[in-house]
Amino acid sequence: MPELPEVETIARTLRLGTNGQPGLPGRTVSQSHVYWTRTLAVPQPDVFISQIQGLTFKSVSRRGKFLVFEIPPYHLLTHLRMSGDLKIVPEAEPAGSHDRVTLDLDNATRLVFNDTRKFGRMWLTPEPEKVLHTLGPDALDPELEPAGFFSMLQSKKRMLKPLLMDQSFLAGLGNIYTDEALFLARLHPAARADSLTFEQASRLLNAIHSVLVEGINHNGASIDWVYRGGSFQNHFNVYRQTGKKCSHCGAVIARTVIGQRSTHYCPACQAYQEKEEV
Repeated sequence: MPELPEVETIARTLRLGTNGQPGLPGRTVSQSHVYWTRTLAVPQPDVFISQIQGLTFKSVSRRGKFLVFEIPPYHLLTHLRMSGDLKIVPEAEPAGSHDRVTLDLDNATRLVFNDTRKFGRMWLTPEPEKVLHTLGPDALDPELEPAGFFSMLQSKKRMLKPLLMDQSFLAGLGNIYTDEALFLARLHPAARADSLTFEQASRLLNAIHSVLVEGINHNGASIDWVYRGGSFQNHFNVYRQTGKKCSHCGAVIARTVIGQRSTHYCPACQAYQEKEEV
C-alpha cells in the first residue's frame, strides 16, 4: 500500500505533469467511463458520470494517504489502497485491462485510475470532510508541534508501531515509514506511547518528518510491481533489512510481528525498556 511519500509523488506528478503531459489544474472533463462500479464509493456511476461532466480541475493535493482533487463544486477524493495508481495518458492510448475509472480531458489527455486488486476507492462529494473527518492530523502538518504530539502520545496506552499506523491518530504512515522513523528516533516499536518523555516524543516527531521528506525527495519507495520509479528503498535502515548489520551500531536487524504487522528494528539501537530512557 502506498504511504504518504508515494501518494505525494503521485499528487505532484498530476499537479505539474510529466513526460510532456500537462498537469490537471485547468483541465476540464469532457467524458468519463466507469469500468468497475465498486471503485466509486459515492455517488452511483450514472450520477458520477453526470455530475463530473464539464467540471474543471482547480487543484491537486493530499491529505494523509488520500489524493484530493478540487473540481468545483465538488471534491474528487481517491484512496489507492493496495494497488491503485493514477496517471495522465494520451487520450488515444487504449484502455488497460485494469483501468477502473477514466476521465477524458479537454486537451486530448485522459486521467486513468488503474487498480489491479480493485481495493481502491473514489468519492465525488461536495463535502469532503464527511470522508476525511476520521483522519488524524497529517504526518507533515506544519501545525503539529512537539508539545501537541507529546499530548497525543500521552493520551494513548497503545504500542508505538500500531498507533503510528492508525490513520485516525496520525494520517500518512504505513509499515515502511513507521519502521524507519522509530529506528531514527531510537525507540522500540513495542514501547507504550504514554511511556515516552517529552524529549523522546519530540525526537520521534522529528524522525517522522525526516523519513517522510527523504522519501518524497526520492519519489517514494518502489518495492513491488505496482510502484516503480522511486528509489527510497535504496536507503532503508531497517525495513526489509532482516539479518543485515545495523548501519549505526553493527548489530543484526531483527524482525518481529507487532499488531499483526511485520516489524523491523535494531535490537541494540532500539532496546525495549518499560520506561524508555533518553
